[in-house]
Amino acid sequence: MRKLGVIGIGNVGVTVAYTIVSQGIADELVMIDTNEKKVLAEKLDFEDAMPRMPYHTEIKIQDYAALKDADVVITAFGDITASVRTGNRFAELEINSKNAAEVGQKLKEAGFKGVLINISNPCDAITTMLQKATGLPKNRVFGTGTFLDTARMQHVVGDYLKQDSRNIDGYVLGEHGNSQFNAWSTVRANNKPITEILTAAEIAELDSKPSEGAWTVASGKGYTSYAIATCGVRLAQAVMSNAKLFAPASVYVDSVGTYIGYPAIIGANGVEDVVELQLSPEELTKLNESANYIKDHVAQLEK
Repeated sequence: MRKLGVIGIGNVGVTVAYTIVSQGIADELVMIDTNEKKVLAEKLDFEDAMPRMPYHTEIKIQDYAALKDADVVITAFGDITASVRTGNRFAELEINSKNAAEVGQKLKEAGFKGVLINISNPCDAITTMLQKATGLPKNRVFGTGTFLDTARMQHVVGDYLKQDSRNIDGYVLGEHGNSQFNAWSTVRANNKPITEILTAAEIAELDSKPSEGAWTVASGKGYTSYAIATCGVRLAQAVMSNAKLFAPASVYVDSVGTYIGYPAIIGANGVEDVVELQLSPEELTKLNESANYIKDHVAQLEK
């Protein structure tokens, strides 16, 4: 039986849950939230939709014990309004560090041994805290990280070149936040290096567009949901089907000593391998600066 859990049924979590139910990704879905009225309402709404869906999903709520044998748990707790208001995902650190400690402990007590995928912000720092709180191996805990930011870069470059965004390869690396960067040395369009297609001036013009787009969505809607939920579910599917998906995510990178957005192979064991990139000296500097930014914030909480 394919079993998934979603903890945090806000705008993102409920979109994750709807995607799972509507696409028949799980046989059983466990939803947990501090707002019992909300999570009950979402359960009933899904069950009302079930007679018109092509799939059936058994739905349980508010039961950590039911997660003991879950294949994957996705965490999506938090207060997005803090990030939107400040333009900084670290604005959620104080509340989500407490959430991570509580959720991690409850998962540990439930005997959860599956793979934990974190969406909650600041993604890299909270993923770090969840790994420590659950005691799970680092490869079995990872975050969506720059999987979404990379998709935003693909969208921006694809639009500029009038190409399908899926024809664009490459990575956004680092923190899922203000210190992330486009690793232009890795970007290719139709298998041709972007540096051979665009001028340095054009690349500089596009450089800030992916992150600007993120805040345009967040400020316009008050949150983001579809894109990040799609990323979370895609990574969960990679685990459940042992897909060996090659994708950037928030994974533990030994060379920088923290969880950070970096390409990895995602399969049944979570992070199967971290794939080293040949970055430019400037990009390596940015990666290390971003890693230090994440570690500094985590260290402040641990004092």
